[in-house]
Amino acid sequence: MTDAASGAVMRGAVDLSALRNRPQPPAAPAGGAEPGGAGTAVVPSLVVDVTDETFGQILELSRTVPVVVDLWAEWCGPCKQLSPVLERVVRELGGRLLLAKVDVDANPQLSQAFRAQSIPMVVALVGGQPVPLFTGAVPEQQVREVFAQLLQVAAQNGVTGTVAVHGAEQGAVDAMDAEPPLPPLHAEAFDAIEAGDYDRAVAAYEKALAENPRDTDARTGLGQVRLLQRVQDADLQQARDAAAAKPTDREAQFLVADLDLSGGHVDDAFDRLLELFAGLDPAERGPVRERLLELFTLVGDGDPRVIRARARLASLLF
Repeated sequence: MTDAASGAVMRGAVDLSALRNRPQPPAAPAGGAEPGGAGTAVVPSLVVDVTDETFGQILELSRTVPVVVDLWAEWCGPCKQLSPVLERVVRELGGRLLLAKVDVDANPQLSQAFRAQSIPMVVALVGGQPVPLFTGAVPEQQVREVFAQLLQVAAQNGVTGTVAVHGAEQGAVDAMDAEPPLPPLHAEAFDAIEAGDYDRAVAAYEKALAENPRDTDARTGLGQVRLLQRVQDADLQQARDAAAAKPTDREAQFLVADLDLSGGHVDDAFDRLLELFAGLDPAERGPVRERLLELFTLVGDGDPRVIRARARLASLLF
C-alpha cells in the first residue's frame, strides 16, 4: 500500500467512469450522508455484494465512508481464506469502513476496470477514487495495519463519515456468533494459513483426512494450501520464461499453470496442462493427469471451465 501510506490517492490508474454513469437501481435510504465529507449513510450491511450494475452506488458511498473492494471468485482458494478476515475486521471497525465484494467471474466489467490480473485483489475507494491495498491472502494483522493506514488516507482526503446498519445486519451478526466452531484440526490449519505457516496447515489437514477420509472440507483445504505453497515464492515472468524455454519440462509447466490458476486465469492453466498431456507418451502422462484433477477439484466440478477441460481430457485419454 505504498500510495496509501503516503496519503496519495491513486487517480486515473483505474477508469470507473462507465460504471459510475450507468443508471442505478434505487439505493438504500441514506440518513444524513454528506457526499465528500462526514456524515452517516444507512446501509443493509457492512458487507455487501456488488455487481457491474450496482457499483455506482458504492462509488457515491465512498464520498462519505472509505469502501474496501474485495475482488474474488468462487473457485479461488486464497480468496476463501482472505474474505472472512476482511469481513471480521470491517465489522469490528463498526461502520468506519464498508466492504464491497465483487465476484470477478460474474462481473467482468468491474474486473477489467480494476485490472484484476490476480485474485484475491483488494483495493479501496476514497471519494470515488481507487487506492491500491494488496493482492493475495495476507495475515490478519497485516489487514488491520493496512486498514488503519486507509482510514488515515481517507481523513487526509476529507472522507470521515460512517455507515450505520439497519436491523438486518444485527440478525446476521447474531447468526455468525451462533455458528459452531471449526473442528480443532481445521481451526489449527486456518490459524497456520493466517500466520503464513503452510507446512503446519498441510500437516493439520493431512491429519484430519487420516482421521476421516471423507472430510471433503479438509481435502479441499489441503489442495488450496498446497497450491499456496507452490506459488508463494514464484516469479511469474521467470516461470513463464522457463516454461517457454522448456515446453516439455513438466515441473516448469506445472508452476505456470499454478500461477495462472491462482491469478484467475483458469482456462489458461487447464489449456497449458492439456497441451502438455497431449504431447507426452502415455507412460509419462500420469502426473499431469493427477495435477489436472487436483486443479479441477479446487475450481469445482460444476464450473463450466472444468466441465470443458474434463471433456477434452477424456477425448485425449480415449
